[in-house]
Amino acid sequence: MSSPAVARSSAAGSRETGPGPRSRGRFWEVGGGGGGDGLERAAAEPERWELLLRRGELLALGGHLKGALEAYAAALRRGAPARPECLGTLVDCLVLNYRLRHGLRCSATPAAGAEPGAGGLLSCLGCRGFLSEPVTVPCGHSYCRRCLRRELRARCRLCRDRLPPAPAAATDAPGAGPRPPPLAAAIASSDFRTSVVLNHLAEKWFPGQRERARAAGRLGELLCQGRYREALAAACEALRAEPSDLTLKIYRAESYAGLQEFKAAIEDLNAILCQLPNWPEVYFRKGKVLHDAGFFGDALQLFLQCLALDEDFAPAKLEVEKILCDLLSPENLKEGLKDSSWGPLPCIKNKPFGFPSVMEEPLSASELSPEQSEEIPQVTSEPVKGSLNHARSAQAVNSTEMPAREDCLKRVSLEPFLSVQEKGALLKRKLSLLDQDVIVNEDGRNKLKKQGVETPNEVCTFSLTYGDIPEELIDVSDFECSLCMRLFFEPVTTPCGHSFCKNCLERCLDHTPYCPLCKESLKEYLADRRYCVTQLLEELMVKYLPDELSERKKIYDEETAELSHLTKNVPIFVCTMAYPTVPCPLHVFEPRYRLMIRRSIQTGTKQFGMCVSDTQNSFADYGCMLQIRNVHFLPDGRSVVDTVGGKRFRVLKRGMKDGYCTADIEYLEDVKVEKEDEIENLRQLHDLVYSQACSWFQNLRDRFRSQILQHFGSMPGREENLQATPNGPAWCWWLLAVLPVDPRYQLSVLSMKSLKERLTKIQHILTYFSRDQSK
Repeated sequence: MSSPAVARSSAAGSRETGPGPRSRGRFWEVGGGGGGDGLERAAAEPERWELLLRRGELLALGGHLKGALEAYAAALRRGAPARPECLGTLVDCLVLNYRLRHGLRCSATPAAGAEPGAGGLLSCLGCRGFLSEPVTVPCGHSYCRRCLRRELRARCRLCRDRLPPAPAAATDAPGAGPRPPPLAAAIASSDFRTSVVLNHLAEKWFPGQRERARAAGRLGELLCQGRYREALAAACEALRAEPSDLTLKIYRAESYAGLQEFKAAIEDLNAILCQLPNWPEVYFRKGKVLHDAGFFGDALQLFLQCLALDEDFAPAKLEVEKILCDLLSPENLKEGLKDSSWGPLPCIKNKPFGFPSVMEEPLSASELSPEQSEEIPQVTSEPVKGSLNHARSAQAVNSTEMPAREDCLKRVSLEPFLSVQEKGALLKRKLSLLDQDVIVNEDGRNKLKKQGVETPNEVCTFSLTYGDIPEELIDVSDFECSLCMRLFFEPVTTPCGHSFCKNCLERCLDHTPYCPLCKESLKEYLADRRYCVTQLLEELMVKYLPDELSERKKIYDEETAELSHLTKNVPIFVCTMAYPTVPCPLHVFEPRYRLMIRRSIQTGTKQFGMCVSDTQNSFADYGCMLQIRNVHFLPDGRSVVDTVGGKRFRVLKRGMKDGYCTADIEYLEDVKVEKEDEIENLRQLHDLVYSQACSWFQNLRDRFRSQILQHFGSMPGREENLQATPNGPAWCWWLLAVLPVDPRYQLSVLSMKSLKERLTKIQHILTYFSRDQSK
């Protein structure tokens, strides 16, 4: 059953078309006018604003941007709290329309040069720079600490798993978003510990890059402390030694922005875009500069460009949410939103920003009529300071030459300087970047159609490949597990930054939830139980140590084959009696049995033997195989294992492996009778004992009977073919499990290979207990 909000949105949405690039009109007008009438009806009804928000969300999910904006605006007018985090779906819809309008590929498809490892194996998946201070996140992929500290991405570029938040965001602050998973919060609270192994390799193989990264890290600390003048001086000095380092230019641009020298910041960012036109962070930084300078329209388009290239760029999405929240607030949004012409809205904080300028390409001065051009003040070459003169256009901070791939971001927002008639004429002009200016090449790069300028593909320090390693620097000992002293196999990295073989670490955590090296608590890591392989370590071994890794895998396969044998060295759980077809739930808490259960699952057999203890031989001569049906792991490493009995066996030889018992075994099967008269006698005995068992069970007290049914289930029914299975009728084993009989007596019945003898034994037991019931 659908809610009223869903039903109304479906009715309104049936008159709209899906999103797609249009050659005419503004790119937010992706559907028809189906949202207006429905919205008026919704506003006339005594509905709560929650339904309007839900309607807006549904329209945004369907790609109907105009209707979604109207619904969100109406909800805010009816008293909905203006929270930017509620506009995530609307931002996604806006980005989709922006991408379609400008002919950009979906950000899920990596752009040219953005493929994993495009800059070499030791490159960050986030910024694609040198992997300085590598941090391995829970999904097993590695990022530089700078990307994680600045929260540049919300999800992993490769697997789209959520990345750990920054320490401040990982707390339970009032009004904060959903709490991150415990493991992600633990990684964040540890200030993103670097991976010890990967960090050692980076320092050993690329000392020069590592030193430059340290210098950049010091610049970042100065910026975080607000010491912009010192950061600027340090960045300029570093750039004199490394003029092509783009990361240093970003830091210098941030320093300029902090000092409110916006034009100089824009010049640095434009220079970066000349070399890396598809770097989302640069568009974000440039948008922040324009936003701080007061040009919200141009800033919003830059944020959208950033999200079009990388939809998981969290800071850009947050900025768009804030701008939309301000834009749709009742004090800024008047009745003009209902107008089908979508006229400009009042400026926010008296700064040049109109809603149409966000949604449509603004025009440069050369594209205006002479009369319009005369109204635009001339731009001086002086640097733009903090309190910008709002009579100037955004061209004052965006006037430096830059690649055409700026996607109209170089163009000037002129709407605040035009009359109402001129604004109407401006909005009707059909000058879209998709139709006239940009051609998207097959490799994902763009070029200007008019000017014929193609994006340069210059080699710079930032895009150097970090993969040409001298052979003498490759040492097998750098890839050895500190627990088994062998080459890593399925290496995993803990939140404290240490790496181990997956199996080695699991065995250590069976005993204590602390790192084997630094003794830091790994309780959250243990509770998460993901143990994702560190992909970069695996790739490095595959590339540089293929022979050693092949030999290591061969040894692992041999060990696994040995553990997979179901007649030799079978793992034995020494605990209680188990019977064929009867459930046997287990609470596993001892380290040796944790290891045993895990190995049974990893090898794929999902089986182990169950025997009762024996004072002379450690465990009995007979037992039953158990089949694992399900395992529920508790946060502290203990587990509740749901098993069911399988084949019976006899122990031939006892052994021990890693603390738990093993045995060579042979399986038991009932000896079948062939003669007709023996089969008939067996049938009569079976029916008699079955009836006697049913009578005994029905005469039990209700409390005992309900406990048995809850633990073992109902009694199995009578079977037609008594010799169809190697273990005989299932009800015999169920009854033997519920009868309060000494384990030694039960063991003698378990070891019998004759169904007739087993039925006789059970008959004697039932006769004894029935006599007690009659008293």
